Amino acid sequence: MAQSTEPTTAPTGDDGPDVINRLAGIAAGSPLGRLRAERPEVVRAAQGSYQALLEPDDPGGVSRSEREMIALRVAVLTPSPPVAAWHRARLRDLGADDAALVAIERFPDGPALSARAAAILRHTDRLTREPGAATPPHIAALKAVGLSPRDIVTISQLVAYLSFEVRTLVGLRLLEEEL
Repeated sequence: MAQSTEPTTAPTGDDGPDVINRLAGIAAGSPLGRLRAERPEVVRAAQGSYQALLEPDDPGGVSRSEREMIALRVAVLTPSPPVAAWHRARLRDLGADDAALVAIERFPDGPALSARAAAILRHTDRLTREPGAATPPHIAALKAVGLSPRDIVTISQLVAYLSFEVRTLVGLRLLEEEL
């Protein structure tokens, strides 16, 4: 499995193998590729979740940049260098500069962010580290920066998906050692 921390590209997910295979460096005919192919419904569901959450046709009130910001932050907290590199590249493709990336990766100790971005990252950090610690006042803080209930659910779903993705990559890396 490729252990590169920088993706070769930041594709949309529609070109080539699913994102998990790309992040893990899994070739279609490899032992892990064959193993994953045994459960095509799981591969389709994971890829569908990726596309629905990170590349939706209608992003609603959570922009593509905010979605990538959340993804990068989860990858930094877990930590997962390949996932962080993937979303860092996607943020750059969306116009993020070095200062924005540093602010996300070093939050809350990095450069200042907008009130909305800071509220989103506080919630992302909370759900990533201690999901049971979220309380109604935390939800109120998100609403105070203009996030709707739909947006708040989207943020929670993004954190959940990214946590799944990172854990799947760890499991695949361990399986590769056995195959």
